[in-house]
Amino acid sequence: MPKQHAILRIAIIGFGEVGGIFGSDFAEQGIKVSVFDILFQSKQRRKSMLTKARGCGVTAAENLKDCLHESQLVISAVTASSALEVAERASRILHEGQAYLDINSVSPATKRKAATCVEKSGAHFIEAAVMAPVPGQRLNVPMLLGGAYAADAAKQLRNLGMNPTALSDRIGVASAVKMCRSVLIKGLEALAVECLLAARGYGAEEKVIESLDATYPSMGWNGQLPDYLISRVAEHGSRRAAEMREVAHALREVGITPTMALATAERQEQLVRKMARQKAAFDASDFCWRSLADVLAGRRRGSTGGKP
Repeated sequence: MPKQHAILRIAIIGFGEVGGIFGSDFAEQGIKVSVFDILFQSKQRRKSMLTKARGCGVTAAENLKDCLHESQLVISAVTASSALEVAERASRILHEGQAYLDINSVSPATKRKAATCVEKSGAHFIEAAVMAPVPGQRLNVPMLLGGAYAADAAKQLRNLGMNPTALSDRIGVASAVKMCRSVLIKGLEALAVECLLAARGYGAEEKVIESLDATYPSMGWNGQLPDYLISRVAEHGSRRAAEMREVAHALREVGITPTMALATAERQEQLVRKMARQKAAFDASDFCWRSLADVLAGRRRGSTGGKP
């Protein structure tokens, strides 16, 4: 990352959950933030996205060029399937003196390809792997950095209130940590969906949860954990499925057959598809996995919120 004065202008590509949180937190510090998302060009979503941008105190750019113009730091926070395409498009606009922080959940190979694109422009590429859900910790979410500029970037990002750790001067190591971790974390979410929805179907969920809690008493199976795990799939299943297919690519790179990774992707996507067919709305403020299971099984009508 180029050595420079305080970062005063930041561009964020992708204005979803993470882009919104980061943009709002940067803007509160007095930083000028420009954002671009392909949904700004959607007839159905444009109005709501522009309203969100105003609420976050950021400037919604009409195109990628306007978004990146004059920004010292560019953050790519898009879907896994779009990460490389966005890096390629940005590389035609970026220039020397800018830094490109790729926080997308993609395989080491995809990160390396993105780095090659970006660095042809003269900009500095910094790999980032976000290691926890962003909503809980916001800018302070831990992330691992990789690449030749990781150490310098970590110092400057900490000045912005972020929580980075420079892991390696090689692109791909940080992403490998994230990918391997996802096999277990997102796999556990998929297992919870399959286990508990089946248990609910048999009316056996209380005993199943009691048994899980007895076996793993510190995990919270008898508390909020089931709701949390299943809510992550209900809210982000499509995105997480795409990320798990990136995990599959990462595993193949080192000769591991991605049996569990691909099954996890399918289970995550299946839940979202079934919710769409059943018109089961996700309500983060009052999510209950039992209510969701009942709606999907046709046992009662309504939203996924509310304790039964």
